This record gives sequence, C-alpha cells and structure tokens, in this order.
Amino acid sequence: MKMRAVITVIGKDAVGILASVSSKCAEHNINVLEVTQSILQDLFAMIMLVDIEKSTIEFTRFADELTALAKTKNLSIHTMHEDIFNTMHTI
Repeated sequence: MKMRAVITVIGKDAVGILASVSSKCAEHNINVLEVTQSILQDLFAMIMLVDIEKSTIEFTRFADELTALAKTKNLSIHTMHEDIFNTMHTI
C-alpha cells in the first residue's frame, strides 16, 4: 500500500500557485498522483493527492515547508497524511 498525503490549498487566485506547490513536492521526490482545482470567482481552491513513500524529507518537515510557502503567497495550505484523513472521515 502506498503512503499518501492530501494537500489542500485555498486563497486568492494568482499565477503560479499550482507550480509552486508541485515544485515543492518535486524538490523532495514526492509524486503528485491527482489534482483537482477550481476557481470560484477570484478564489482558488485545490486538492492534491501525493505519494510520499519515496520522500527525501520527514513528513512533518514537508508540511512545515508548505505552511511557510503559504505565508509567502498569502494562502492557506494544509497537509495531512492519508491515514489521518481517512480516520477523520470514517468516524
């Protein structure tokens, strides 16, 4: 079974949001499996499913890096291990 994580991104629409998040994944050998995104008026919303099995960084450090990226881009980025995500949605 693959080790996966869910990344959600919300914020004001701007050029390069998808590129900056996917670049951070690539930097740490994290493969993007699926992406869905929508623009609602001027609000950007994206959900990514990523494979973290071969990641070159500890998961919590990766999540911290995405939180730091969110601050620089004025976004809300949440990163959750799939196990936690699944547990939350089966209660």
